[in-house]
Amino acid sequence: MAARTAARGAAERNASGQAGVLSRRALNRALLQRQMLLRREPVSPDVAIERLLGMQAQAPYAPYVGLWTRLDGFAHDELSALLLDRRAVRIVLMRSTVHLVTGRDGLTLRPLTQPVLERQFRGSPYGKRLAGMDTDAIVAAGRALLEERPLTTTDAARVLRERWPDADAESVAHVLRTALPLVQVPPRGVWGQGGLPLCTTAEHWLGRPLDAAPSADAMMLRYLSAYGPATVADVQAWSGLTRLREVAERLRPRLRTFRDEGGNELLDVPDAPLPDPDTPAPVRYLPEYDNALLSHADRTRIITPEQGARVFTRGALLVDGFVRGAWTLARAKGVATLKVEAFAKLAKTERAEAEDEGGRLLAFAATDAEGREIEWKVAG
Repeated sequence: MAARTAARGAAERNASGQAGVLSRRALNRALLQRQMLLRREPVSPDVAIERLLGMQAQAPYAPYVGLWTRLDGFAHDELSALLLDRRAVRIVLMRSTVHLVTGRDGLTLRPLTQPVLERQFRGSPYGKRLAGMDTDAIVAAGRALLEERPLTTTDAARVLRERWPDADAESVAHVLRTALPLVQVPPRGVWGQGGLPLCTTAEHWLGRPLDAAPSADAMMLRYLSAYGPATVADVQAWSGLTRLREVAERLRPRLRTFRDEGGNELLDVPDAPLPDPDTPAPVRYLPEYDNALLSHADRTRIITPEQGARVFTRGALLVDGFVRGAWTLARAKGVATLKVEAFAKLAKTERAEAEDEGGRLLAFAATDAEGREIEWKVAG
Protein backbone atom coordinates (compact mmCIF):
# COMPACT_ATOMS: atom_id res chain seq x y z
CA MET A 1 0.00 0.00 0.00
CA ALA A 2 2.81 2.44 0.87
CA ALA A 3 4.51 1.82 -2.49
CA ARG A 4 1.26 2.45 -4.37
CA THR A 5 0.70 5.66 -2.42
CA ALA A 6 4.25 6.79 -3.18
CA ALA A 7 3.73 5.97 -6.86
CA ARG A 8 0.57 8.10 -7.01
CA GLY A 9 2.33 10.93 -5.20
CA ALA A 10 5.31 10.86 -7.53
CA ALA A 11 3.02 10.94 -10.57
CA GLU A 12 0.90 13.77 -9.16
CA ARG A 13 3.78 15.96 -8.01
CA ASN A 14 5.79 16.01 -11.24
CA ALA A 15 6.91 19.15 -12.99
CA SER A 16 3.97 19.25 -15.42
CA GLY A 17 1.31 18.51 -12.81
CA GLN A 18 -0.22 15.84 -15.05
CA ALA A 19 -1.16 12.56 -13.39
CA GLY A 20 0.75 9.61 -14.78
CA VAL A 21 3.73 11.70 -15.86
CA LEU A 22 7.00 11.16 -14.00
CA SER A 23 9.49 13.99 -13.89
CA ARG A 24 13.22 13.48 -14.35
CA ARG A 25 13.66 13.92 -10.62
CA ALA A 26 10.98 11.32 -9.88
CA LEU A 27 12.75 8.86 -12.19
CA ASN A 28 16.02 9.68 -10.48
CA ARG A 29 14.70 8.88 -7.04
CA ALA A 30 13.10 5.66 -8.28
CA LEU A 31 16.42 4.57 -9.80
CA LEU A 32 18.35 5.47 -6.66
CA GLN A 33 16.06 3.49 -4.39
CA ARG A 34 16.03 0.42 -6.61
CA GLN A 35 19.80 0.63 -6.97
CA MET A 36 20.21 0.86 -3.18
CA LEU A 37 21.67 4.35 -3.39
CA LEU A 38 19.23 6.22 -1.16
CA ARG A 39 20.45 4.30 1.88
CA ARG A 40 22.82 1.42 2.45
CA GLU A 41 20.84 -1.81 2.58
CA PRO A 42 21.31 -4.57 5.19
CA VAL A 43 21.40 -7.42 2.66
CA SER A 44 24.08 -9.93 1.69
CA PRO A 45 26.25 -9.33 -1.40
CA ASP A 46 24.75 -12.25 -3.34
CA VAL A 47 21.23 -10.92 -2.73
CA ALA A 48 22.34 -7.44 -3.82
CA ILE A 49 24.04 -8.73 -6.98
CA GLU A 50 20.88 -10.54 -8.01
CA ARG A 51 18.70 -7.56 -7.16
CA LEU A 52 20.92 -5.40 -9.38
CA LEU A 53 20.76 -8.03 -12.13
CA GLY A 54 24.54 -8.08 -12.30
CA MET A 55 27.31 -5.52 -11.91
CA GLN A 56 29.58 -4.41 -14.72
CA ALA A 57 33.03 -5.71 -13.86
CA GLN A 58 35.64 -5.24 -16.57
CA ALA A 59 37.53 -3.27 -13.91
CA PRO A 60 38.15 -6.15 -11.46
CA TYR A 61 37.70 -4.16 -8.25
CA ALA A 62 34.77 -2.00 -9.39
CA PRO A 63 32.09 -4.31 -7.91
CA TYR A 64 33.73 -4.03 -4.49
CA VAL A 65 33.24 -0.26 -4.50
CA GLY A 66 29.79 -0.69 -6.02
CA LEU A 67 28.73 -2.98 -3.18
CA TRP A 68 30.42 -0.86 -0.52
CA THR A 69 28.45 2.20 -1.60
CA ARG A 70 25.18 0.22 -1.51
CA LEU A 71 25.41 -2.17 1.43
CA ASP A 72 25.55 -1.67 5.17
CA GLY A 73 28.79 -3.04 6.61
CA PHE A 74 30.09 -4.63 3.41
CA ALA A 75 33.58 -6.19 3.71
CA HIS A 76 35.97 -7.15 0.92
CA ASP A 77 36.17 -10.80 1.88
CA GLU A 78 32.40 -11.26 1.46
CA LEU A 79 32.67 -10.83 -2.31
CA SER A 80 36.02 -12.61 -2.52
CA ALA A 81 34.40 -15.61 -0.82
CA LEU A 82 31.56 -15.64 -3.35
CA LEU A 83 34.08 -15.84 -6.19
CA LEU A 84 36.28 -18.43 -4.52
CA ASP A 85 33.31 -20.59 -3.57
CA ARG A 86 31.92 -20.36 -7.14
CA ARG A 87 28.72 -18.69 -5.98
CA ALA A 88 29.50 -15.65 -8.13
CA VAL A 89 31.25 -15.46 -11.50
CA ARG A 90 32.73 -12.92 -13.88
CA ILE A 91 31.31 -13.58 -17.34
CA VAL A 92 30.59 -11.69 -20.58
CA LEU A 93 26.89 -10.80 -20.69
CA MET A 94 24.94 -7.61 -21.32
CA ARG A 95 26.35 -5.27 -23.98
CA SER A 96 29.13 -7.84 -24.53
CA THR A 97 30.89 -6.69 -21.37
CA VAL A 98 32.19 -8.57 -18.34
CA HIS A 99 29.64 -8.69 -15.53
CA LEU A 100 29.71 -9.99 -11.99
CA VAL A 101 26.65 -12.17 -11.41
CA THR A 102 25.66 -15.04 -9.19
CA GLY A 103 26.30 -18.45 -10.66
CA ARG A 104 22.57 -18.98 -11.09
CA ASP A 105 22.17 -15.75 -13.05
CA GLY A 106 25.22 -16.51 -15.17
CA LEU A 107 23.64 -19.74 -16.35
CA THR A 108 20.38 -17.94 -17.16
CA LEU A 109 21.54 -14.62 -18.59
CA ARG A 110 24.23 -15.95 -20.89
CA PRO A 111 21.80 -17.89 -23.14
CA LEU A 112 19.56 -14.82 -23.31
CA THR A 113 22.40 -12.52 -24.36
CA GLN A 114 24.11 -15.05 -26.65
CA PRO A 115 22.39 -13.74 -29.83
CA VAL A 116 23.83 -10.28 -29.15
CA LEU A 117 27.36 -11.65 -28.90
CA GLU A 118 26.98 -13.69 -32.06
CA ARG A 119 25.52 -10.79 -34.03
CA GLN A 120 28.35 -8.49 -33.00
CA PHE A 121 30.98 -11.11 -33.82
CA ARG A 122 29.58 -11.79 -37.30
CA GLY A 123 29.74 -8.10 -38.14
CA SER A 124 33.20 -7.57 -36.68
CA PRO A 125 36.57 -7.82 -38.47
CA TYR A 126 37.25 -10.94 -36.37
CA GLY A 127 34.21 -12.73 -37.72
CA LYS A 128 35.03 -11.76 -41.30
CA ARG A 129 38.60 -13.07 -40.96
CA LEU A 130 37.25 -16.50 -40.01
CA ALA A 131 34.67 -16.62 -42.80
CA GLY A 132 34.78 -19.96 -44.57
CA MET A 133 36.56 -21.73 -41.72
CA ASP A 134 35.05 -24.48 -39.59
CA THR A 135 34.46 -22.31 -36.52
CA ASP A 136 32.30 -25.01 -34.91
CA ALA A 137 35.32 -27.31 -34.84
CA ILE A 138 37.54 -24.52 -33.50
CA VAL A 139 35.05 -23.78 -30.72
CA ALA A 140 34.66 -27.47 -29.81
CA ALA A 141 38.43 -27.85 -29.57
CA GLY A 142 38.60 -24.64 -27.56
CA ARG A 143 36.00 -25.91 -25.10
CA ALA A 144 37.94 -29.12 -24.54
CA LEU A 145 41.16 -27.17 -24.07
CA LEU A 146 39.73 -24.64 -21.61
CA GLU A 147 37.88 -27.26 -19.60
CA GLU A 148 41.13 -29.22 -19.26
CA ARG A 149 42.76 -26.21 -17.61
CA PRO A 150 41.91 -22.50 -17.49
CA LEU A 151 43.81 -20.31 -19.96
CA THR A 152 43.50 -16.83 -21.33
CA THR A 153 41.67 -16.78 -24.64
CA THR A 154 44.87 -15.46 -26.21
CA ASP A 155 46.86 -18.46 -25.01
CA ALA A 156 44.09 -20.85 -26.03
CA ALA A 157 44.11 -19.33 -29.52
CA ARG A 158 47.85 -19.89 -29.81
CA VAL A 159 47.40 -23.58 -28.99
CA LEU A 160 44.52 -23.93 -31.45
CA ARG A 161 46.53 -22.39 -34.27
CA GLU A 162 48.71 -25.48 -34.21
CA ARG A 163 45.69 -27.23 -35.77
CA TRP A 164 44.42 -24.23 -37.75
CA PRO A 165 47.59 -22.37 -38.77
CA ASP A 166 45.72 -20.22 -41.30
CA ALA A 167 43.36 -18.84 -38.65
CA ASP A 168 44.04 -15.36 -37.32
CA ALA A 169 44.96 -15.80 -33.63
CA GLU A 170 43.12 -12.68 -32.42
CA SER A 171 39.98 -13.75 -34.26
CA VAL A 172 40.18 -17.23 -32.73
CA ALA A 173 40.38 -15.67 -29.27
CA HIS A 174 37.27 -13.63 -30.04
CA VAL A 175 35.25 -16.54 -31.38
CA LEU A 176 35.99 -18.46 -28.18
CA ARG A 177 34.87 -15.48 -26.10
CA THR A 178 31.71 -15.22 -28.22
CA ALA A 179 30.67 -18.84 -28.64
CA LEU A 180 31.59 -20.20 -25.22
CA PRO A 181 30.14 -19.00 -21.87
CA LEU A 182 33.56 -18.34 -20.39
CA VAL A 183 34.03 -17.33 -16.76
CA GLN A 184 37.17 -15.66 -15.47
CA VAL A 185 38.37 -17.82 -12.61
CA PRO A 186 40.03 -16.63 -9.37
CA PRO A 187 42.34 -15.10 -8.41
CA ARG A 188 41.04 -12.68 -11.05
CA GLY A 189 38.65 -10.33 -9.25
CA VAL A 190 39.65 -11.41 -5.73
CA TRP A 191 40.46 -8.40 -3.53
CA GLY A 192 44.17 -7.92 -2.92
CA GLN A 193 45.14 -10.43 -5.58
CA GLY A 194 45.84 -10.10 -9.26
CA GLY A 195 46.16 -12.45 -12.11
CA LEU A 196 45.48 -12.83 -15.79
CA PRO A 197 41.88 -13.43 -16.98
CA LEU A 198 42.15 -17.22 -17.06
CA CYS A 199 38.95 -18.74 -18.41
CA THR A 200 36.97 -21.93 -18.41
CA THR A 201 33.35 -22.61 -19.29
CA ALA A 202 30.57 -21.75 -16.90
CA GLU A 203 29.20 -25.28 -17.11
CA HIS A 204 32.56 -26.77 -16.13
CA TRP A 205 33.22 -24.23 -13.37
CA LEU A 206 29.76 -24.39 -11.82
CA GLY A 207 29.06 -28.06 -12.48
CA ARG A 208 25.66 -27.28 -13.99
CA PRO A 209 24.37 -26.73 -17.54
CA LEU A 210 23.19 -23.45 -18.97
CA ASP A 211 19.48 -22.77 -18.53
CA ALA A 212 17.79 -24.62 -21.39
CA ALA A 213 14.71 -22.38 -21.39
CA PRO A 214 15.64 -18.92 -20.07
CA SER A 215 12.77 -16.45 -19.94
CA ALA A 216 13.05 -13.07 -21.62
CA ASP A 217 9.83 -12.14 -19.82
CA ALA A 218 11.42 -12.79 -16.43
CA MET A 219 14.51 -10.86 -17.47
CA MET A 220 12.46 -7.79 -18.40
CA LEU A 221 10.51 -7.90 -15.14
CA ARG A 222 13.75 -8.08 -13.17
CA TYR A 223 15.21 -5.22 -15.19
CA LEU A 224 12.21 -3.04 -14.40
CA SER A 225 12.53 -3.91 -10.71
CA ALA A 226 16.16 -2.80 -10.75
CA TYR A 227 16.09 0.14 -13.21
CA GLY A 228 12.48 1.11 -13.90
CA PRO A 229 10.23 2.74 -14.73
CA ALA A 230 11.72 2.44 -18.21
CA THR A 231 10.99 2.41 -21.91
CA VAL A 232 11.44 -0.62 -24.13
CA ALA A 233 14.40 1.22 -25.65
CA ASP A 234 15.94 1.41 -22.18
CA VAL A 235 15.69 -2.37 -21.70
CA GLN A 236 17.24 -2.90 -25.13
CA ALA A 237 20.09 -0.50 -24.36
CA TRP A 238 20.84 -2.37 -21.13
CA SER A 239 20.72 -5.85 -22.63
CA GLY A 240 21.81 -5.27 -26.20
CA LEU A 241 18.80 -7.34 -27.30
CA THR A 242 16.35 -6.22 -29.97
CA ARG A 243 12.64 -6.92 -30.59
CA LEU A 244 11.78 -6.58 -26.92
CA ARG A 245 8.58 -4.74 -27.81
CA GLU A 246 7.05 -8.20 -28.30
CA VAL A 247 8.04 -9.14 -24.75
CA ALA A 248 6.62 -5.88 -23.41
CA GLU A 249 3.29 -6.42 -25.12
CA ARG A 250 3.09 -9.94 -23.73
CA LEU A 251 3.74 -8.58 -20.25
CA ARG A 252 1.52 -5.52 -20.55
CA PRO A 253 -1.41 -6.94 -18.51
CA ARG A 254 1.02 -7.42 -15.61
CA LEU A 255 2.60 -3.94 -15.81
CA ARG A 256 1.72 -0.39 -14.85
CA THR A 257 2.55 2.47 -17.19
CA PHE A 258 3.57 6.09 -16.93
CA ARG A 259 4.88 8.77 -19.26
CA ASP A 260 8.07 10.77 -19.00
CA GLU A 261 8.14 14.50 -19.62
CA GLY A 262 8.83 13.87 -23.29
CA GLY A 263 5.70 11.75 -23.65
CA ASN A 264 7.49 8.40 -23.89
CA GLU A 265 5.75 5.40 -22.36
CA LEU A 266 7.40 4.02 -19.24
CA LEU A 267 6.76 0.46 -18.12
CA ASP A 268 7.02 -0.72 -14.55
CA VAL A 269 6.29 -3.65 -12.29
CA PRO A 270 3.42 -3.26 -9.82
CA ASP A 271 4.25 -1.95 -6.36
CA ALA A 272 7.90 -1.16 -7.13
CA PRO A 273 9.04 1.87 -5.11
CA LEU A 274 8.51 5.36 -6.49
CA PRO A 275 9.81 7.69 -3.80
CA ASP A 276 8.75 11.29 -3.48
CA PRO A 277 10.90 13.34 -5.91
CA ASP A 278 11.95 15.53 -2.97
CA THR A 279 13.40 12.59 -1.03
CA PRO A 280 16.92 13.59 0.11
CA ALA A 281 19.70 11.67 -1.65
CA PRO A 282 23.08 11.24 0.06
CA VAL A 283 26.41 11.75 -1.66
CA ARG A 284 27.56 8.52 -3.27
CA TYR A 285 30.76 7.44 -5.04
CA LEU A 286 30.06 5.01 -7.88
CA PRO A 287 32.83 2.95 -9.49
CA GLU A 288 33.76 3.17 -13.15
CA TYR A 289 31.17 1.80 -15.58
CA ASP A 290 28.51 1.38 -12.88
CA ASN A 291 25.30 0.05 -14.38
CA ALA A 292 23.26 2.75 -12.64
CA LEU A 293 24.75 5.11 -15.23
CA LEU A 294 24.74 2.83 -18.29
CA SER A 295 21.46 0.95 -18.29
CA HIS A 296 19.08 3.28 -20.12
CA ALA A 297 18.82 4.62 -23.65
CA ASP A 298 17.93 7.96 -22.04
CA ARG A 299 20.36 8.34 -19.13
CA THR A 300 19.35 11.87 -18.19
CA ARG A 301 17.59 10.59 -15.07
CA ILE A 302 21.09 10.48 -13.54
CA ILE A 303 23.73 11.79 -15.99
CA THR A 304 23.84 14.19 -18.94
CA PRO A 305 25.28 13.16 -22.32
CA GLU A 306 28.08 15.70 -21.90
CA GLN A 307 29.13 14.17 -18.59
CA GLY A 308 29.27 10.65 -19.96
CA ALA A 309 32.66 10.96 -21.65
CA ARG A 310 34.07 12.57 -18.50
CA VAL A 311 32.95 9.81 -16.15
CA PHE A 312 32.75 6.29 -17.48
CA THR A 313 36.48 5.47 -17.35
CA ARG A 314 36.55 7.08 -13.89
CA GLY A 315 34.26 6.79 -10.90
CA ALA A 316 31.24 9.08 -10.63
CA LEU A 317 30.35 11.43 -7.79
CA LEU A 318 26.62 11.68 -7.12
CA VAL A 319 25.36 14.80 -5.34
CA ASP A 320 21.61 15.13 -4.79
CA GLY A 321 21.23 11.97 -6.83
CA PHE A 322 22.83 13.24 -10.04
CA VAL A 323 26.36 13.04 -11.42
CA ARG A 324 28.24 16.14 -10.33
CA GLY A 325 31.84 15.00 -10.67
CA ALA A 326 34.34 12.21 -11.25
CA TRP A 327 36.96 10.53 -9.11
CA THR A 328 40.04 8.34 -9.31
CA LEU A 329 42.26 6.71 -6.71
CA ALA A 330 46.03 7.21 -7.06
CA ARG A 331 48.87 5.74 -5.03
CA ALA A 332 52.39 7.02 -4.60
CA LYS A 333 55.01 6.39 -1.89
CA GLY A 334 52.55 4.65 0.40
CA VAL A 335 49.95 7.44 0.19
CA ALA A 336 46.53 6.87 -1.36
CA THR A 337 44.96 9.98 -2.85
CA LEU A 338 41.32 10.29 -3.79
CA LYS A 339 41.29 12.77 -6.68
CA VAL A 340 37.86 14.33 -7.06
CA GLU A 341 36.94 16.60 -9.96
CA ALA A 342 33.69 18.49 -9.44
CA PHE A 343 32.08 19.59 -12.70
CA ALA A 344 30.85 22.77 -11.02
CA LYS A 345 31.33 24.37 -7.63
CA LEU A 346 29.53 22.51 -4.87
CA ALA A 347 27.66 24.18 -2.03
CA LYS A 348 29.55 24.21 1.26
CA THR A 349 27.36 21.51 2.78
CA GLU A 350 27.64 19.36 -0.37
CA ARG A 351 31.43 19.65 -0.34
CA ALA A 352 31.57 18.70 3.34
CA GLU A 353 29.36 15.65 2.76
CA ALA A 354 31.43 14.62 -0.27
CA GLU A 355 34.63 14.89 1.77
CA ASP A 356 33.18 12.81 4.60
CA GLU A 357 32.02 10.11 2.22
CA GLY A 358 35.32 10.32 0.34
CA GLY A 359 37.18 9.66 3.55
CA ARG A 360 35.09 6.54 4.11
CA LEU A 361 35.78 5.43 0.54
CA LEU A 362 39.52 5.84 1.08
CA ALA A 363 39.36 3.82 4.28
CA PHE A 364 37.62 1.02 2.38
CA ALA A 365 39.57 1.05 -0.88
CA ALA A 366 43.04 1.76 0.48
CA THR A 367 43.23 -0.28 3.66
CA ASP A 368 46.97 -0.86 3.25
CA ALA A 369 47.95 2.78 2.62
CA GLU A 370 50.27 4.47 5.08
CA GLY A 371 48.52 7.78 4.43
CA ARG A 372 45.30 8.93 2.81
CA GLU A 373 44.47 12.26 1.20
CA ILE A 374 41.66 13.89 -0.77
CA GLU A 375 42.56 16.23 -3.62
CA TRP A 376 39.82 18.49 -5.01
CA LYS A 377 39.55 20.16 -8.38
CA VAL A 378 36.71 22.17 -9.88
CA ALA A 379 36.51 21.86 -13.65
CA GLY A 380 37.00 25.14 -15.47
